[in-house]
Amino acid sequence: MKDFLLIFRSSATGPSTASPEEMQASMQRWMDWIGGIAAQNKLIDRGNRLNAGGKVVGAGQVITDGPYMELKEAVGGYTLIRAESLEEAAEMSKGCPILLVGGNVEVREIGTM
Repeated sequence: MKDFLLIFRSSATGPSTASPEEMQASMQRWMDWIGGIAAQNKLIDRGNRLNAGGKVVGAGQVITDGPYMELKEAVGGYTLIRAESLEEAAEMSKGCPILLVGGNVEVREIGTM
């Protein structure tokens, strides 16, 4: 088994206008999807949602505000899973609720040093 990072990206269009009921339904879809991975004993860490603000450290150790929301996509969160291959991890990602709202999931194998 290998470890993979799932990075959730979505449109950086600003705050949601979803009703409390829609937000609850969305949260339930996320819990169901994560629960399905956990039931297969392939969940390493459910991860967390990321706040929009932050800092970027660049070349020469220059620190700037960012990431900037004028980008087309923003990283919204992550999850760590275990799978036999990159292909299996990508297949598991097909059930991610972010796909229902036009987002995407970047699947990356976690290498060892």
